[in-house]
Amino acid sequence: MRQVLIYPGEDGYFVVECPSLPGCISQGKTKEEAIANIKEAIEGYILTLEEDHIPVPVENFDSMMVVV
Repeated sequence: MRQVLIYPGEDGYFVVECPSLPGCISQGKTKEEAIANIKEAIEGYILTLEEDHIPVPVENFDSMMVVV
């Protein structure tokens, strides 16, 4: 299980990224498409690390909302 961030991009697509996997970013026209795409990206990212015998980073991302 990985935590992801999703937000609207400048081009009208939704951007989604997985902070615990540096550079693991995707997008989609809808939130649902973006989430499906990041799931695929995460799977590919982890598979590539495992194939290259590189340790998979643990999920350690924490988030909170701050009132300003």
